[in-house]
Amino acid sequence: MDVIEYMQTLGQNARQASRAMARASTQDKNKALLAIADAITSQRDAIKAANQRDMQRGRDNGLEAALLDRLELTDERIDTMIEGLHQVATLADPVGEITDLKYRPSGIQVGKMRVPLGVIGIIYESRPNVTIEAASLCLKSGNAAILRGGSEAIEANRTLAAIISAGLEQAGLPANAVQVVETTDRAAVGALITMSEYVDVIVPRGGKGLIERISRDAKVVVIKHLDGICHVYIDEFADKTKAINIAINAKTHRYGTCNTMETLLVHQAVAADILPELAEAYVALDVELRGCERTRELLTDIHAATEEDWHTEYLAPILAIKIVDDMDSAIDHINHYGSHHTDTIVSENYTLARRFLTEVDSSSVMVNASTRFADGFEYGLGAEIGISTDKIHARGPVGLDGLTSQKYVVLGNGEVRK
Repeated sequence: MDVIEYMQTLGQNARQASRAMARASTQDKNKALLAIADAITSQRDAIKAANQRDMQRGRDNGLEAALLDRLELTDERIDTMIEGLHQVATLADPVGEITDLKYRPSGIQVGKMRVPLGVIGIIYESRPNVTIEAASLCLKSGNAAILRGGSEAIEANRTLAAIISAGLEQAGLPANAVQVVETTDRAAVGALITMSEYVDVIVPRGGKGLIERISRDAKVVVIKHLDGICHVYIDEFADKTKAINIAINAKTHRYGTCNTMETLLVHQAVAADILPELAEAYVALDVELRGCERTRELLTDIHAATEEDWHTEYLAPILAIKIVDDMDSAIDHINHYGSHHTDTIVSENYTLARRFLTEVDSSSVMVNASTRFADGFEYGLGAEIGISTDKIHARGPVGLDGLTSQKYVVLGNGEVRK
């Protein structure tokens, strides 16, 4: 069987499974989630062994440090996968919920029912924990899923795929409700994003190049974000301790994630007080600093920031810093250079903070909190299938509600239109 035939088979299986998933009970879906969680616990060593084979192959192939970081399954990350499955199992099932039911003058009642999207294709790079996150959310929201992970994570993904299939069967649900693409042939991606007869939505998770390609070539609706150029703005009314802690965490907690701060904006009134102390902390953590002219007057030994730096998602220990005149300048910078992902203000002036929340055009906007919180798990969604910076259907971390849509339902008692 060639790649196209193989992908067509996956699509047919997924479409058939999606019908069973749409009518699956909450009890059965939760049973599957908990069975998968138990299996991950009992097969932790096998998962880690498969991941180490992927890691070694990645090192041998010269995989970048940021991608190796995303690829690694530590005990902590496996624990987070298990916790995420338990959390998704406790979440309210959105499928079948009817809202906005109102009587019309004709006597009919009109409302909206939440329903699964159908078959969701997820394409992602490096991070094998996405396999569990995506599977859990698609499963709980009554969808079937086709998961195409990166070739660098193929060993771990195959191991996790077997665990997921067994958990579905244990709950009496079709094993094909979640299928992991077994081939590393890149033609599989091209097939997946054009199978509109079998796939209803594509969710890409990966680098900008991958998402641009999928957005350009897909014949299926895409939920996406291109990159994560996230900002922290330290206002003139910021609490210094909060500002330093947030700015350090937002940049250095993890470098290779889309919610990591890439540009720090500082109000001119507090720059001299805050930046030297922050710079000392960053240098101690081996973060390369690049600054505007005013920043370099305070921090004389850092690199000059170029126009390209304001547009760049580093995914590395590099930070661009700019001193701004006021909050209007900060908002203008964010809306011009940002990627509409996540931006935060550090300020004790809640009038200004409210303006920031209103005027910054991003999918997550924060006050006095690290950008690293922009995550489905941290938002209480259990996990996320991705981040959307689109403005239609889903925006921000995409959880259960984002994997459903609504259809109108009408309840009558023999009414006819006159």
